[in-house]
Amino acid sequence: MHESESGTKPTWPDVHLRSAFAFDAVDGSSTGTRVPVEEPAMQTVTTIGLDIAKSVFQVHGVDAASQVVIRRQLKRRQVLAFFQRLPACLVGIEACASSHHWARELQLVGHTVL
Repeated sequence: MHESESGTKPTWPDVHLRSAFAFDAVDGSSTGTRVPVEEPAMQTVTTIGLDIAKSVFQVHGVDAASQVVIRRQLKRRQVLAFFQRLPACLVGIEACASSHHWARELQLVGHTVL
């Protein structure tokens, strides 16, 4: 969670009363692009881009209007649980040594993989 102006992390009620958007970049810095960070946006995801790496995967999800609704990093152990909670959608995966494995796993939980 991002720190507030006072330098302290917000508590639970503060998080839910504030906007459901935050600034986010792959390295955690601000790109100036507002992207949602709350889970409810997951119902609107139509397409996911999945960047596969050795231990940390990057997820970029958009809705039907091509608006960013999810952008986050997942550790390898979190990937399947994340996609199991996500409604079926189109997932694009880069071509690499493990892409066939991940494509099979994601298809088993109902996603269409390119």
